[in-house]
Amino acid sequence: MALSMEQKLALNVYKLDKEAHITIDKSACRRCGDKYCLRVCPAHLFTLDDKGDVDFNYEGCLECGTCLISCIECALSWSYPRGGFGVEYRFG
Repeated sequence: MALSMEQKLALNVYKLDKEAHITIDKSACRRCGDKYCLRVCPAHLFTLDDKGDVDFNYEGCLECGTCLISCIECALSWSYPRGGFGVEYRFG
């Protein structure tokens, strides 16, 4: 029986760092009308707050870089997590 995408993602282990490996330049982000990051992140980690600003939850990041590629305003600062931190993929 094949696993669903959600079941496969649930197998991953996340070793969290104290600091996020992705930061958002809010002023640059506000210039973006499309906000592709809200739709392209496969883990759905980007959300809008009460003011309409984009927030990011790095704890479940898959480190794919899709958000960086889709950010037309260059509002994201993205790097891999420090050694020993980040996602550890497991396959069932």
